[in-house]
Parts: sequence; C-alpha cells; structure tokens
Amino acid sequence: MASNFGQSEPTLMAITTKAQEKAHECKYCGKFFKKVSDCKRHERTHTGEKPYTCEHCKKCFTTSSDCKKHEQTHTVEKPYSCKYCKKCFRAASHLRQHERIHTGVKPYACKHCDKCFLRSGECMEHERTHTGVKPYSCKYCKKSFRTPTHCKRHEQTHAGVKPYTCKYCEKSFSSSSYCKEHERSHTGVLKPYSCKYCQECFTRSSQCKKHERNHTGVQEGVYTCKYCKRCFSSSSRCKTHERTHTGEKPYTCKYCQKCFNQLANCKRHEQTHTGKKPYTCKYCQKCFSQSGNCKQHEQTHTGVKPYTCKYCQKCFSQLANCKQHEKTHTGMKPYTCKFCNKGFSQLGNCKQHELTHTGMKPYTCKYCKKSFTQLGNCKLHERIHTEEMPYTCSHCKMGFRRPSTWKRHEQAHTGVKPIQVESLTCWICQEELSSHTDLIQHYDDHMRCLRKPHT
Repeated sequence: MASNFGQSEPTLMAITTKAQEKAHECKYCGKFFKKVSDCKRHERTHTGEKPYTCEHCKKCFTTSSDCKKHEQTHTVEKPYSCKYCKKCFRAASHLRQHERIHTGVKPYACKHCDKCFLRSGECMEHERTHTGVKPYSCKYCKKSFRTPTHCKRHEQTHAGVKPYTCKYCEKSFSSSSYCKEHERSHTGVLKPYSCKYCQECFTRSSQCKKHERNHTGVQEGVYTCKYCKRCFSSSSRCKTHERTHTGEKPYTCKYCQKCFNQLANCKRHEQTHTGKKPYTCKYCQKCFSQSGNCKQHEQTHTGVKPYTCKYCQKCFSQLANCKQHEKTHTGMKPYTCKFCNKGFSQLGNCKQHELTHTGMKPYTCKYCKKSFTQLGNCKLHERIHTEEMPYTCSHCKMGFRRPSTWKRHEQAHTGVKPIQVESLTCWICQEELSSHTDLIQHYDDHMRCLRKPHT
C-alpha cells in the first residue's frame, strides 16, 4: 500500500480512467463497454429484445437509430443522389456505400488475409472465419453462429416458422433464398447463374463461383486441409473433409450405435430405424424418407430428364447417373484398388472388386446364412427361399426372379431377336442363365435349398 502513496496524481487518474472504461460488463458474454447505453444495446443481441417500434407498420427494432432508418422507407424522400448514376438514397451512409460500387473502393481490409470489403460488417463477418468466433447462440440448443442471420434462420427450424411463401403454389420456406430457388421451378429458370468462361449454368451463385475457380486456378478458400492441402471456404467443410483422411466418425446413431462422419448422414440413417417417411410423391402418394429420393421418383411419372451428357446429348433423370455415363466417354477411372491398382470409374465397383482380394462376404442370406460379396446377389438368392417372382411377363403373366431372364422371355413373344450371348439352361428348373458363373451359383442355390428347406 505504501507504494500507492508514492504514485503521482496523473498516474492515479489514468488508472481510474482505465477502470471506468471497463466498468460495464455484458452479463451474458463478459464483454466490456465504456458506456452503460452501449452495454444495454449489446445485451439485446443476446435477449432478442426490440423496444423500438415503427409507427407506420409496427415492426420492432433493437436500436432507435435502426427504427428511424426504417421509418424513412415509408416516406418517399430521398435527398442523396449518386454522382455517377443519379440513383437516390434516404441516408448519406447508403449513398457512400453505393458509390464504392462505381469507384471500386473497398476500404475495409481483413487483418488476417488482406481481403477487402465494401462494408465494415462484411469484413467483421469474414474475419470470424479466421478466428472461429461465433458470438450468436441459438436460444433452443445453444448452437453457435458467426452471423445473426444464420442464427435466426437456424432458430426457425426449432420453432417450425416458415415466413417465406412461394407466390405460385403457397409452399412455405424458412429462408428467402430457398423460396426463390423453389420459385424457379415454376418459372422454368432453373439455372440463372452462368459461368463467364464456358457458359455452363448453375442453380446457385456459390456453385457458379466455385466452378469458375476451376478455370482461373484461384482457390479462395481460407481453410486448408492439413493432409492434402485442399482449400475450403469454411472451417466446417474443411473439418468434414479432414475426417475422410483420419477416419473420424463423431456422430453416432442413437438406435444401433453406428457411427458417421457427417451429422446429415447420421440423421438420414436413423430414419431407417424409425420408419419415418415425411416426403410423399404428389402423383402416387408413395412415401420417402429423403426429399431427394422423392423428387427422383416423381421424375419417373413426369419423364423429365434435366441432365444432359455433354459428349453425346443423352439425357438422365439423375445428375449422378449423368456424370457416371460421361466417364464412359472420357475413360476416367479415379478410383484405384489398393491391392492391385486396377482403376474403376465408380467407387462402389472399386469396393466390390477389393472384396475379391480380402475374401470378405458382408451380405448374408437371412434364411440359410450363405454369404455374398454383393447385396444384389444376396437378394437374388433369397428369392429362391421366398419363391418371390417380382418380374412378370406382360403377355403370359409368367414370373421371373431375374430381370435378364424376364426380358429374354418377353422377346420370345414379340419376335425381337436378342443380342446373341451364350445361353445355359438349368436342368432342374429349366431357367436360362447367361454365364457359367451364374449357372454354378444357380445350382448351388438349389443344393442349399434341398439340404435346408425353407419353413
């Protein structure tokens, strides 16, 4: 205490001033403010309180200045005019922001990567992608977000609020961007964003920008995978990608403890346990657990095939099938067997091939416990036990287990000569097989059924 008496009066005043500058602390996040008014205004971002109401439309605001700016939208007065294009504005700050579009001035620079922005708010939001700060928390599940817009949109998923309605079919959405994207399905303008290098079109501007980077070679992502140096625009996408290297699967099914590397995949899997199918085909009322599967199914009714091969103009109802087909033109085989380095155009085919090296047969018949390397072969075998014949001739109503046998039989009615392949006939049931391998497997099915008949 004796040392304090020896301090000069200006030093004590400086200490007192600094203490006063941090006298007001936010009771939610611990941030300090010089003024009590600034602290109260900040705390409203946590509580959601909006004490200021527009006298024209009763819309509420957090600050009086925001309320006054909004009230000007009800008046027609726009005293500030752009000197480049003569567009008028209600506020001088809006005019200054607009004129930067003409001058190209971006006065706000990120202190981490030197990227520049027109508005200070955009710069602050961008800097959070570097720091990882997420100051806005969902009031229902405490999940954090970098921007208040993303936080509010997320909270709507809890409340079930969908304030944006399609002007054509009255369908509701939680965000305006989703609503606008849906409305394009009515107008026919499905892909309004065009690449400035090759004119390829996209549904979303983000998809178009990402594609254009393939032409320029510029990677704008600020997050880099520490294993393969691939760049990403968000930390969450980078972390999800890194799990493909580490094998980490942090999301666990609450029914069977199966693990997944993405939350969306985990939730999709859990629907297989609950049997929940919230999406219904508008043509035949068939239900689906995923929206994408429902839309793909509806295309079987409409016949719409929106995806076109860029080499031969063949059309497809699914993008994945179109890309898979295009590989037959390019000869591209990006998937390689880790045992013999054989290349494959599809990941599924590569994994099935690798089973021939390991000897694994992960699919087991639920009747006789015979194992198979492919799920399709297992299901086909189980029809021997159940006597299911899902393929029926449209001419004589004869049933078949295999689609190849069914098509060959129908050609006998129509007189169309099938492509000449070696035909092998089972002497037990007279079923025709297209290869020696199928015939041997077919005989094995008979022998197993004889040893252990289905009850």
